[in-house]
Amino acid sequence: MSEEIKLDLVKSLPRLFFEQAARFGEDPFLSAKYDGHWKGQSWSMVAEQVSMLAYGLQKLGVGNGDRVVIVAENRPEWLIADLAIMSIGAITVPAYTTNTAADHLHILTDSGAKLAIVSTKRFAGKLVPAADKAPSLTTIVFMERMAMNVESEVELVHWDAVMETGLHPNIESQVDMVDRIAPACIIYTSGTSGDPKGVVLSHGAVLCNCAGAYNFLKDLPGFVFGGESFLSFLPLSHSYEHTCGQFLPIAIGAKIYYAEGPDKLVANMNEVSPTIMAAVPRLYEAIRGRIYRSVEQAGGIKEKLFLKTVALGRKAYEYPGSLSFLEKLQNGILEKLIREKIRQNFGGELKAFVSGGAALNYEVGVDFLALGLRILQGYGQTESAPVVSCNMPHRNKIHTVGPALQGVEVKIAADGEILVRGELIMEGYWKLPNETAETIRDGWLHTGDIGILDEDGFIQITDRKKDIIVNSGGDNISPARVEGMLTAEPEIEQAMVQGDRRPHLVGLIVPSQDFADRWAKENDTSADLETLVDNAEFSAEMNKVVDRVNESLSVIERVRRAILVAESFSIENKMMTPTLKLRRHIIGARYGEALEALYGK
Repeated sequence: MSEEIKLDLVKSLPRLFFEQAARFGEDPFLSAKYDGHWKGQSWSMVAEQVSMLAYGLQKLGVGNGDRVVIVAENRPEWLIADLAIMSIGAITVPAYTTNTAADHLHILTDSGAKLAIVSTKRFAGKLVPAADKAPSLTTIVFMERMAMNVESEVELVHWDAVMETGLHPNIESQVDMVDRIAPACIIYTSGTSGDPKGVVLSHGAVLCNCAGAYNFLKDLPGFVFGGESFLSFLPLSHSYEHTCGQFLPIAIGAKIYYAEGPDKLVANMNEVSPTIMAAVPRLYEAIRGRIYRSVEQAGGIKEKLFLKTVALGRKAYEYPGSLSFLEKLQNGILEKLIREKIRQNFGGELKAFVSGGAALNYEVGVDFLALGLRILQGYGQTESAPVVSCNMPHRNKIHTVGPALQGVEVKIAADGEILVRGELIMEGYWKLPNETAETIRDGWLHTGDIGILDEDGFIQITDRKKDIIVNSGGDNISPARVEGMLTAEPEIEQAMVQGDRRPHLVGLIVPSQDFADRWAKENDTSADLETLVDNAEFSAEMNKVVDRVNESLSVIERVRRAILVAESFSIENKMMTPTLKLRRHIIGARYGEALEALYGK
């Protein structure tokens, strides 16, 4: 297949899609699982549906510049809706399916959305009450008929009815009127504090991202334009998946499979054999933990061979050329015995995992590489559409987030803040000129992240400006680094540390249920975490784990005391954002007194 795509010349995201649909025609494009079976649609089939929906949305009164909210899980209709909205010059406003009615009301009202599209009855249950209070919303389009069994003051329309109005569309002439500098979407930041802000991204910003990502993917061993496949897992309402899990696959002519959910992710990987997969560090931590637990339970020769594989793989990565002749021979045998079997667990065709959205723990990353699973850490934020940099397949410094993508400039300010410039930068925050002027100065996006550039131009993130802990001695401490070290231990599921203006750090630890189960069995007691966190012997065991981590930390980073809690930090309890970042102010409000009490002990 010819690789003649020139992303720097493409006028808009829907124009990119229609060009690719013409190129790939009846080749498979989108697949999802229905009634236990994967069912696919070709590029041509999807293009027809995009055209029909776009025309139907126009019939409902949606025009150039209007905002349309999407509330749906990852599915083919999400992409179809997104492209249909953009095809008529309207602006997509993705919303998280985990939003409350109040969250939806904020987004609907702030964006001034004219229409909303929702998938299931469960999601409609939160959206419809908000829609009734939103001043500018006139219509809700339902993907599923069962979801329409609700009462509302706005017009309720089924997806099929909208499609029927567009049976004979001529939409591509309108696509040509959409300009590269026009807003494509308003993505609301998940907000670790305060109300989410709407980040306005142009078609050019996302296309710039795709061009940069395509440029480094071309160096991926075995890469085939038109021959790759992605498993879409992260929420499409987040800019990371919106670009890397949707528009990047379109740009390289890849197939997209939609995962059934987190609990079936590995099973889905086995079924569809993706070649590229983007995810957040939390997933990789969970995969690593599962592999280690499985090996530990197997014990014996299997465990010994696995540990030897990790040791040799790490040595080969961290000290290139250091393996002896015997170690090279052993490593080659273990490649067949261990690494190939592990790769088969992920479908056997995987060329690269990509990690973004938060810092990847070094130990996790190196273990993946040691086990023959290529993992490339990148960096970005919603305000940069979102990717700024990524490690390269042939030069992978896992402790960094790689060099800037093609077309992206990066420099370090005098105070250590990472500044970014290029077409990828947002147009601004929706209706927030002061915040926009604060964030973009002289054309440079002020990321709020602290970092350094090494001799090769690779970016190393050291912390978030606002998350840095300054202890009472004036030392700067990265909470993310300490928390990453803690959660790398199999006994710890989650952790948060604090210590601003205090003499030392204290922590909040959520024990791993797997470890709790094993400990309870060995000690003939209940494995219920609510009970165990108050068990003195269990607490002493967990303190040993913290002490073990402290040995690898500097004096100022060590966690002197910690409390155990049974409730995990989650999106549902608002302690995590939808992209799995800690909401420190929420956790602090919940456990602040208990943490402060640790300083009195």
